[in-house]
Amino acid sequence: MLLAVALGACSNAQTPAPAPQLPEVSVTTVHRGSVPITTELPGRTSAYLVAQVRARVDGIVLKREFKEGGEVKTGQRLYQIDPAPYVAALNSAQASLQKAEANLASTTAQAERFKVLVAANAVSKQDYDNAVSTQGQAAADVATGNAAVATAQINLGYTNVGSPITGRSGLSMVTEGAYVQASAATLMTTVQQIDPVYVDLTQSSVEGLQLRRDIASGQLKLSGPNQAKVTLLLEDGTQYPLPGSLQFTDITVDQGTGSVTLRAIFPNPRFVLLPGMFVRARIEEGVKEDAFLVPQVGVTHDPNGKATALVVGADDKVTAHTLQLRGTSGDQWIVEGGLDDGDRVIVAGMQKAKPGTAVKAVETQTATAAAASSTPSTASPIAAAEAPKTSPGAVVSRAK
Repeated sequence: MLLAVALGACSNAQTPAPAPQLPEVSVTTVHRGSVPITTELPGRTSAYLVAQVRARVDGIVLKREFKEGGEVKTGQRLYQIDPAPYVAALNSAQASLQKAEANLASTTAQAERFKVLVAANAVSKQDYDNAVSTQGQAAADVATGNAAVATAQINLGYTNVGSPITGRSGLSMVTEGAYVQASAATLMTTVQQIDPVYVDLTQSSVEGLQLRRDIASGQLKLSGPNQAKVTLLLEDGTQYPLPGSLQFTDITVDQGTGSVTLRAIFPNPRFVLLPGMFVRARIEEGVKEDAFLVPQVGVTHDPNGKATALVVGADDKVTAHTLQLRGTSGDQWIVEGGLDDGDRVIVAGMQKAKPGTAVKAVETQTATAAAASSTPSTASPIAAAEAPKTSPGAVVSRAK
């Protein structure tokens, strides 16, 4: 029995201790791919054309001839101002013109007679000169009369207040029987054309600088077949079905907010967009080649604000990489630099992994989605905007 115990003790002494378990982390393998780059900006809609209809003559409003909020055409009469005083003024101007024309005929005849007589020395040269001068004054009176008639006709025409543009009429600011004045430029109503409609967007000057660089380099087109497309998100979160186009970017930076204004234009045949609505617009800036998509949970920022990620190398050891971010694509970061194709980025269990330590890497299902989303999308811009955040070709917004 003593011999058996001794042999058992020797056997236990020779058994090696079990190796320590490596910490297990979840990783996703990243691959280079083409990613659409867009910028999402807040903005407000504004009318394409705005015309304030104001009184241009004094008078009493006799009637209103349009329906508030209805469609009006260019030249359509909106109000009728009492024309009686202006009809009288026109008649008076026409009578004055007739008198001036009659005087011109008389003085012209006299000047012609004196021209013959002065050649025969029947009248003095002074009398002839006076006749010619009188004729010229009569001609000037006729010109003044014509101008007075034209002015009277214009003022009479202003009593028919017409719409200067085609669009939707607003609230009538005057009623029948109201007195309007030309000197006060009484506002009567407003007509706005909202098909198409403008969308004025606000962008920080830093992002605006990058946008102008993209335009200058040709990556972003403002015209032609490759013109930059813009999609719109309404106040309730739904996407506007029709795409727009970017018109221009302002060159003045607001000193108070440090932002610049961009203007896009959208078709609005059903009048869904009304002036003053708050919207968000996504501007497609192009496609970023050779970029990585990394889940946001796998990216952290150091005290200096630099983006970092923990990567498991071929030897299963952890290294820290500093990343260059361009923006986001759904729940993933777009990484321009700091990674290599095939790198395994830790997305879970980072508290167990320290740079230089060995870990056990387990691939996650997110890797499949990331690899798929890095494949160039053939969907249309609208389809890409409507796609789920984790789907291939998801919409990208610039990092703030």
